[in-house]
Amino acid sequence: MNPAPDRLSRLRFLVRVVAKECKHLAGTDERLFTEPFTAQRAVLLDTDSELAERAEAFVSRFGRLQDTLGDKLLPSLLGALGEKPATVIDNLDRAERLGWVASVNDWTTLRALRNQMVHEYVEDPQVLADALEAAHGFVPTLLEMARRMLDEAARRGWA
Repeated sequence: MNPAPDRLSRLRFLVRVVAKECKHLAGTDERLFTEPFTAQRAVLLDTDSELAERAEAFVSRFGRLQDTLGDKLLPSLLGALGEKPATVIDNLDRAERLGWVASVNDWTTLRALRNQMVHEYVEDPQVLADALEAAHGFVPTLLEMARRMLDEAARRGWA
């Protein structure tokens, strides 16, 4: 089964976007976490503009990749397979069964970390540092989920 041309064009666009987002997140992750991100480093965000920009880029790229995967690429892939649109959680359950997402629980954890990094940024350096470190630990998981979806699109000739 091949998706309609407009759906295939959108899917191919999303595949290209996700591949770029993965590359950018991996690079930012590598540059930001040359050493552990501690509360002391979080306090420096007020005075070290380079560190602040790297941290902001990491938070943005982490969240953007997760958003693009869950809200755009996953539904597009499922639609290309002929599946009906569903809620995010239903799409994630299906992705887990297909082996594209390691676990819905991991996805939920990633989402909570994203929200914590965004909303707790200025209030508590320790909370921010803990969230950044936890997100850093989940970067390989997020990149692997993206790789599995990209591989599925490629395997079917949709990339």
